[in-house]
Amino acid sequence: MPKVLISDKLSPAAVAIFRDRGIEVDVKPGLSPADLRAIIGEYDGLAIRSATKVTKELLEAATRLKVVGRAGIGVDNVDVKSATARGVVVMNTPHGNTITTAEHAVAMMFALARQIPEASASTRAGKWEKNRFMGVELTGKALGLIGCGNIGSIVAERAVGLKMRVLAYDPYLSEKRALDLGVEKVELDALLARADLITLHTPLTDATRNILSKEALAKTRKGVRIVNCARGGLIDEAALAEAIRSGHVAGAALDVFEAEPPPADHPLFALENVVCTPHLGAATAEAQENVALQVAEQISDFLLSGAVANAINMPSVSAEDAPRLAPYMELCRLLGGFAGQMTQAKEGVLRRVTIEYEGHAAALNHRPLTAAALAGLLGPMMEGVNMVNAPVAARERGIDVAETVHERDSEYQTLVRVTVETDGLKRSVSGTLFAGSRPRLVEIKGIRVEADFGAHMLYVTNQDKPGFIGRFGATLAGAGINIATFHLGRAEQGGDAICLVSVDEPVTEEVLAMVRTLPLVVQATPLAF
Repeated sequence: MPKVLISDKLSPAAVAIFRDRGIEVDVKPGLSPADLRAIIGEYDGLAIRSATKVTKELLEAATRLKVVGRAGIGVDNVDVKSATARGVVVMNTPHGNTITTAEHAVAMMFALARQIPEASASTRAGKWEKNRFMGVELTGKALGLIGCGNIGSIVAERAVGLKMRVLAYDPYLSEKRALDLGVEKVELDALLARADLITLHTPLTDATRNILSKEALAKTRKGVRIVNCARGGLIDEAALAEAIRSGHVAGAALDVFEAEPPPADHPLFALENVVCTPHLGAATAEAQENVALQVAEQISDFLLSGAVANAINMPSVSAEDAPRLAPYMELCRLLGGFAGQMTQAKEGVLRRVTIEYEGHAAALNHRPLTAAALAGLLGPMMEGVNMVNAPVAARERGIDVAETVHERDSEYQTLVRVTVETDGLKRSVSGTLFAGSRPRLVEIKGIRVEADFGAHMLYVTNQDKPGFIGRFGATLAGAGINIATFHLGRAEQGGDAICLVSVDEPVTEEVLAMVRTLPLVVQATPLAF
């Protein structure tokens, strides 16, 4: 039975989901980092919000951990690189709080435009300062969106409903999507120069950090108002405070800060027409419930069926597709493993891998299949590799990975071919599914062969001449090794031939040396699956 730890406060309904699906779950919020490290080795899954810090040190202690699920959109508190290196899937819930966060951004726009917090405080203090709080209308104003993804697009729709003109800067926004939303796609400098109000809806990355820098703020039109309900660090807060003091920026509304909680003497806190909230973007009852239920379902699906949803570091596999993809993923893993074990260091550095899909395989989601093939390929070369970290490991080793999908009819209902290229050679291995679920080899180095994968196998390349099979069989028999299956293939009569046998136990180095010295033997390689 899989075991999950919930280390932050989540809805009791999330706990019920785990238990109803047969997963053992412990709820232990508020643990110190040391206490969490002491127990994390017992768990297959970890469900968190923002309080738990999933560090490299914690992951090193999490020897059983397979998945981390973040109830929320941000994964700033997770060392995704270290998790990937250890083969741990990192998931978030990007859609559970999109409406709530978008609504908060719109509320902050109104609060800023009409100075609602300051007016409320003044009135509650017994004052009646109607002339002091002169606001501006949003209708007809130009709203600049930096980021037009899940949340930004909802803000755009609301702003269009308010009769605002919406400008959007997002490198990933297509012209068609912009047209559908009723927004004008622009470059960043154009947005800065034209927007009356700017709101940010982008993740914090190296490319977006301080996207509203001192230099960027100087490019904005005088009197601009700025809203950030996305991530702290997107704005140079010191530069923003200076721009407000100088009168260039009319005001700002911030739900997030570079350091949270920010220090009491933060320069923005002393300024009028600055609205601040304590990271409330997702703080509604509906959103908290939604993300908790979503992360519980995602972790459960992954641990029970292998389905992957909203993963940061692995291709998604739906719960419906997971059972159908499972035999194909196993076929790809085995083919990759075969190619990896056949690739010797003396043959040169592995430069390129091509995975080809034909027949039924051509219509599938290829990203998880390719990840499985890479995991099998790199497994013989490095420890701890799996579907999560194999694509990253391939990139780090400078291996070019290519996918080819053939729409043509295949000789087999489904066919996958893995081709590896080193400095010295090019070698391919192909396989299919027998009866829809059993992986089967059908071609090695262009030579036809029909063979099941066995736990222990011996692959031999030999010259196609009489006498080889008898001597080979006698050698294994003399060593007390029983042959389970025996498969032969050849390119042409008298040319190169291959022999692939499954045996009941691993072939020792001593027996392997005897096989390699047999007449007609060109190469002999033990294989394990």
